[in-house]
Amino acid sequence: MLEVASTSRQRRNGLMERDSMAPDAGMLFVYDEEQTTDHAFWMYQTRIPLDIAFLDHDGEIQSITSMAPAREEACPRYPAGTRFWMALEVNAGYFNEHGIAAGDRLEVDPLQHPLKTCSTAGMREAR
Repeated sequence: MLEVASTSRQRRNGLMERDSMAPDAGMLFVYDEEQTTDHAFWMYQTRIPLDIAFLDHDGEIQSITSMAPAREEACPRYPAGTRFWMALEVNAGYFNEHGIAAGDRLEVDPLQHPLKTCSTAGMREAR
């Protein structure tokens, strides 16, 4: 199941202070306007390794980045490197394990699961 972070407070807190996350869970960050290429995420007080996908307004993955846990405030920032409307954080390795890559389109409905992926190979369920 996806959690949705649509307010600035929810986006700021993200997945901080969690010791684990279900294998098929994630957090979808939704914005009211397109974000710039230098918009960055950080892992301060995030205890689990994550992958993040940056999606355009149609749900197409523009890029995917792996992010390491960080306890200190002076931790790396992970800029999107692309313009995006949504960002999806999942457990590290999830995208690779499910064959999801840049160019795929995710039909993201936070109220339904599984996450569906559209690619040149057609529709498949990511499990």
